[in-house]
Amino acid sequence: MKYIDEFRDGDVARTLAHKIAAVAQASRNYSFMEFCGGHTHAISRYGLSDLLPPNVRMVHGPGCPVCVLPIGRVDMAIELALNRGVILCTYGDTLRVPASQGLSLMKAKARGGDIRMVYSTLDALQIARDNPQREVVFFAIGFETTTPPTALAIQQADQEQLSNFSVLCCHVLTPAAISTILESPEVRQWGTVPIDGFIGPAHVSTVIGSQPYEFFAEEYRKPVVIAGFEPLDVMQAILMLVRQVNEGRAEVENEFSRAVTREGNVKAQDRVAEVFELRRAFEWRGLSVVPYSALKVRAKYGTFDAERRFQLDYRSVPDNKACECGAILRGVKRPQDCKIFGTVCTPENPVGSCMVSSEGACAAHYSYGRYKDMNG
Repeated sequence: MKYIDEFRDGDVARTLAHKIAAVAQASRNYSFMEFCGGHTHAISRYGLSDLLPPNVRMVHGPGCPVCVLPIGRVDMAIELALNRGVILCTYGDTLRVPASQGLSLMKAKARGGDIRMVYSTLDALQIARDNPQREVVFFAIGFETTTPPTALAIQQADQEQLSNFSVLCCHVLTPAAISTILESPEVRQWGTVPIDGFIGPAHVSTVIGSQPYEFFAEEYRKPVVIAGFEPLDVMQAILMLVRQVNEGRAEVENEFSRAVTREGNVKAQDRVAEVFELRRAFEWRGLSVVPYSALKVRAKYGTFDAERRFQLDYRSVPDNKACECGAILRGVKRPQDCKIFGTVCTPENPVGSCMVSSEGACAAHYSYGRYKDMNG
């Protein structure tokens, strides 16, 4: 299959592995954070860590939008479905994120909530058209990748005067999360999470471009390589990062040039800017409250903002005490460091958010890495 098979070629992967081993200096250690869950999934699925020399280590980052969704936000959606009588629409992975009192959206649905999985915002709009007597709320999550469709849905609803449609907006921003990680005590003060560079998220960069990452490279002296999600993309990105570290460079390089430009999709950016504005603060699971890291609906489209329409108040809820998702999302711990990983917490019964989506570090390691741990 064109553009797929050629990026999964085992011989090329081994060639890249030899190149990485050749340029990685034996006297130093390299620690790179793959920000995006798609990269985490690829690394686990294709066993890429086994192809790297011992002194090149990958650190999982918080780039899974389902994983960073805090319990309090899921509770707001459950409140709408169970107590406000709305039809709640959302993407599939969101249904299983653990919330308060042992609930999730899936379990709330079993209790009688009208909760529907949709594949796109167009589906949610159609449900609103088909049910004019019911309030329909789209529970919108995701990074910059999924934000433009939400903006278009709000504009479409405004154009059609679809007064029974609104959005519970939980869209978050990648650059703010990277800044928070680089400013964290584990990275900046204590050095317990060494980060020598980042593999930048591909899908996000198709929207925002590679330019926003130039700040991190310059300010923090950390190289960034934007990479696709196929195994050879990731291996090539690691090689590019090792070379940058060796040469003392800290630049933004674009491995995913077949889809990403420096400017990104300007039309999509304009739509997002027209509909949304920055929140002053937003809680991320694992990162606590991060200033200016998420979006809310502008006053111009306020009638389509579910938080305003239903006068919802956000309440922070602590994670399960046994769950290490917060530390895993910050790169402080690995999935196998969690005492309940693979026993109490499994993809069928997730205790933490990292076990929900296939892009979550725990779910990826459960699917592809746990047997290696047993044998190791």
